Amino acid sequence: MFSSLSARIRGLASLFWREVAKFGTVGAFAFIVDNGLWWLLYHGVLEGSATKARLISASAATLFSWVANRFWTFRRRRQNNVTRELVLFLIINGVGIVISSGFTWVAQYPMGITDAKWLGFAGIVGIGVATILRFFAYRFWVFNAVLDEEPGFQDDYELLDDGTKGPARNTGDGTGNGSGNGSTPVGDSGPSGTSSLEAKPTPPAAP
Repeated sequence: MFSSLSARIRGLASLFWREVAKFGTVGAFAFIVDNGLWWLLYHGVLEGSATKARLISASAATLFSWVANRFWTFRRRRQNNVTRELVLFLIINGVGIVISSGFTWVAQYPMGITDAKWLGFAGIVGIGVATILRFFAYRFWVFNAVLDEEPGFQDDYELLDDGTKGPARNTGDGTGNGSGNGSTPVGDSGPSGTSSLEAKPTPPAAP
């Protein structure tokens, strides 16, 4: 029992960290989109308006994040109801945008910071906080339909099962698929390839 529980914990940890790695990769590119676009806007058409620039850049990064996470990170967890999934995604990211933009707003207005470097840093901190929220919301609320089925991890479903559908267990007969009483299953072939229940020929009677 303990070995089975340990195997499941390790499997779930592996599944979790694979999703974290993918989510982190998407997040890294979304980070570039967000802050790169923010910098361009702040030093261009929205010069002097860091909060507005952050709202636009965060929205663009959100769109990129949705496409990448839906079709890569959580592609096997996508819900059949696309509308519901999209609504949930927008709600979570709306909260995330408020958080990241809120950090910039606090830095610019209540704290009176005007230096672009520090305003950008405030936005980065806000993005970090929002990212943690997004991952867990995506994983357990938005993209929660099924488990990942990537090659090499075909037993992911069994990791959350009660054990009735898990891999065949060794029951003492050395085959891993016996009936549990240690005897040879009916119809099994012996070393010569013939059935163990096949009738042996009767020798001819002595003259």
